[in-house]
Amino acid sequence: MSRIDRRLMLSPAASVAGTPNSNSKNKKDKVKSSKGSLTVYRVIVYIVMTVLTIVCLFPFYVLLVNCSYASNDIMKGFHWWFGNSFGSNWNTLFTDTNIPLTRAFLNSLIISLSAATLTVYFSALTAYGTHVYNFKGKKFISTFIIAIMMIPTQVSSMGLVMMCIKLGLTNQIWVLIIPAIASPVTYFYMKQYLESVLPYEIIEASRVDGASEIRIFHQIVLPILKPALSVQFIFSYVANWNNFFMPSMLLTDRDAKTIPVVLSLLTGSSPATFDKGEIYMLLTVAVFPVLIVYLIFSKGLIKNLTAGSVKG
Repeated sequence: MSRIDRRLMLSPAASVAGTPNSNSKNKKDKVKSSKGSLTVYRVIVYIVMTVLTIVCLFPFYVLLVNCSYASNDIMKGFHWWFGNSFGSNWNTLFTDTNIPLTRAFLNSLIISLSAATLTVYFSALTAYGTHVYNFKGKKFISTFIIAIMMIPTQVSSMGLVMMCIKLGLTNQIWVLIIPAIASPVTYFYMKQYLESVLPYEIIEASRVDGASEIRIFHQIVLPILKPALSVQFIFSYVANWNNFFMPSMLLTDRDAKTIPVVLSLLTGSSPATFDKGEIYMLLTVAVFPVLIVYLIFSKGLIKNLTAGSVKG
């Protein structure tokens, strides 16, 4: 090969001419490899999420299966499919004269809904006041409220129980509703949420337009707080629905009992004597109000998560 041919082969033009094809090929390979790795990552994530979902839903499945078997069949061991005793367990539960089931459901609903509504409203109002307004002792009040979170609920509840007994305030469901309004945990969550999403310029603009302070809170601040309100309403509702400590000591009359107290009456006897089918049926029925509230407010949470002040 002559020197001229070698120079042509090694010339920049020849090398440049082959560059676009090689670059495009490399880019295609990189895109294919990135797509392949992304697909593998998604498959792994879907598998993990599916396993976690099955693990979370399995106890509910076991609950539904057991409520369809008689007590003797439940004692024999675990069952994978539904039985034929669902109707008999249902009739036994709602015809049992030893437990005030209908009244207990009504009491639990009134206490849970009222306490959750008042808790989130007044916690949001308190958080708004300590966040927007500047006054003497503001820092002390916020620190004091947060410090109460460190006190166990049972310790502070004993004083309330003794006071209610001395004043003759037992067997009244409002005794459980009013103290639930003071929730340091809910206040702290609302305060942190307001600090992250509420610009002070909106408040100033509303004041310039002539809006009152209470109108600003209800028409401007509460729509912004909808995601936080939904989350805390769910937590507060579930906590009050499952509360056993206070109702067991303050609600002693038959018509004043709640669902957890009624459940304790069914399981208070020897494990060999109480009807396990009836207990599983009561647990199944008691779970559904919680699930309904969760589905309603979790939908509102997702819907308003990105709406915020724009929707308000």
